Amino acid sequence: MKARPAELRDAATIAEIYNQGIDDRVATFETEHRTTSSVEGQLGALAGRYPAVVVEDEHRVLGFAWTSEYRPRSAYAGVAEVSIYVARDARGRGVGRLSLGALITEAERRGFWKLVSRIFPENVASRRLCAALGFREIGVYRRHGKLDGRWMDCVIVERLIGAAVE
Repeated sequence: MKARPAELRDAATIAEIYNQGIDDRVATFETEHRTTSSVEGQLGALAGRYPAVVVEDEHRVLGFAWTSEYRPRSAYAGVAEVSIYVARDARGRGVGRLSLGALITEAERRGFWKLVSRIFPENVASRRLCAALGFREIGVYRRHGKLDGRWMDCVIVERLIGAAVE
């Protein structure tokens, strides 16, 4: 397995993997599937500033991780939000660790100083992955949103990188 920068040619597979995450109801508030063209648009919007990586094995994309804008204020220019998704049949094989590790390295290279994410408390695998790669849980957003009519909390995680590391 290897991590590499995500490219437009990966959009269909990224959409498929993301849609599995939507269907599983443990990783996102989104309920409508992504299309290849919507992922192409997101990859295009990220290009240059916000890193995105895929992990592939024998030319098959097994998972991805990307960053996005945290807030539009200039004070937060070095903070990025992180998302990680792994294909169902590739979970438990180190794909998430490889993709997040590569993303952290690239975000630091691009001058980011903090990575943040929000994780459903029930998503134990994501919480363990983030903890293993140096993220710390800093709090919980209570009743942050509704998914299928049910209130969901979100665990807030962060990792300092680059210039912010003490």
